[in-house]
Amino acid sequence: MNLRLTCAAASLAAAFAVAPAVYAALPTAPSADSPMPSLAPMVKRVSPAVVNIATRGTIKERAGQRNPLLDDPFFRRFFDTPPDSKPRERQFQSAGSGVIVDAKNGYIITNNHVVENASEITITLLDNRSFSAKVIGTDEGADIAVLQAKEPNLVAMALGDSAKLEVGDFVVAVGNPFGLQHTVTAGIVSALGRSGINPEGYEDFIQTDASINPGNSGGALVNLRGELVGINSAILSGSGGNIGIGFAIPVNMVKGVMDQLIKYGQVKRGILGVNIYNVTPEIAKEFGLADSSGALVAGVAQGSSAERAGIKTGDIITSINGSPMHSTGELRNAIGMLRVGDKVDIGLLRDGKTLKVTALVSERADAETANAAEINPGLEGVELIDAPQAGGVTVRSVQEGSPAAQAGLRANDLIVGVGRTPISNTKTFRAAAKGANVLVLNVRRGQAVLLIPIR
Repeated sequence: MNLRLTCAAASLAAAFAVAPAVYAALPTAPSADSPMPSLAPMVKRVSPAVVNIATRGTIKERAGQRNPLLDDPFFRRFFDTPPDSKPRERQFQSAGSGVIVDAKNGYIITNNHVVENASEITITLLDNRSFSAKVIGTDEGADIAVLQAKEPNLVAMALGDSAKLEVGDFVVAVGNPFGLQHTVTAGIVSALGRSGINPEGYEDFIQTDASINPGNSGGALVNLRGELVGINSAILSGSGGNIGIGFAIPVNMVKGVMDQLIKYGQVKRGILGVNIYNVTPEIAKEFGLADSSGALVAGVAQGSSAERAGIKTGDIITSINGSPMHSTGELRNAIGMLRVGDKVDIGLLRDGKTLKVTALVSERADAETANAAEINPGLEGVELIDAPQAGGVTVRSVQEGSPAAQAGLRANDLIVGVGRTPISNTKTFRAAAKGANVLVLNVRRGQAVLLIPIR
């Protein structure tokens, strides 16, 4: 291992030795009569806007958190545990970080997971002042929460423009890892537009090698001008510690979510009413495309915004408001960040020809939980709920040994159609499944598309 690293370092040094030009470099040592290059002035300016967040609350233990022996009747009798024992509640304490973005109104941005289930939230500033804060609104999909604590002499951080970030830009992370208050680490932007970290959420992560650890969540990722460009959110680690791969939510996404949380207390996301798949190389070849980019429309919900705009099954969505869409994830994020009632220009590819249509983003009805057995007896033991944003029905759980489980249906599967009939929610699912002796479910599981017949 060490030998390979040494060889790699030698090769890298040789490459730099013959490089004709260097476009970005770390500061060089100054002369004796010039000031030492340092990030300290910028750090001193932004640090008062980064806060420590301590939370307390109560959570119920889920079934998966219980000792599995307690589900065995023999052990329940042995330990005198009643069969209908309810999930236990337990107290918790946790810590994270936050960023003051509006000193006058006391608005603080953090991650939703930092304050989730919290009944008591305490903010501590750089000058060691502590006070309580209340939750203005949270959005699980984007993992953003807005808190408010009206206190005198707060300092807010200026908001930057994450759209201007480039791979290789220097960034600084400020937060409270492992309870070590106001820790500052530096690195670069390693990548942009990362997804797959939280598949159920809205993802467009900034990847950075600036050290991020537990407790940094909700803290600031800033550029060298001291502007907030991201909210630190997650790390990729097998041990729970930093390995140089951290993720931050771009501040431009944060702005849109924050505005809605302050105005409505929640994010009112709209939908187009389409079922979409990534354009794979096989699909690109079938449609005669130059590359596998875009989102294939596999179904259009009846009466939806997409149908009214003229979008058809088989269309490939290539852009939203002029921005290229390379995948279903990008499309989902783009629509999810728009507000209900917004007009959106959609670029399409249909039969090899480029088209442009305009749709009005419509409001998504509150998700409904369906009694699956009422939809079809073959779905006995299955819990369903309307899928957010993309349309369809999400499988919340599948009882072990049920007909659906034996057929291969799994929790978190997304049902987007019955046979050739696309569905947009539990209501349309019920209509499409009515009277069927065999349900042929069109299921999306990750990047795969499956047909699962259930009797």
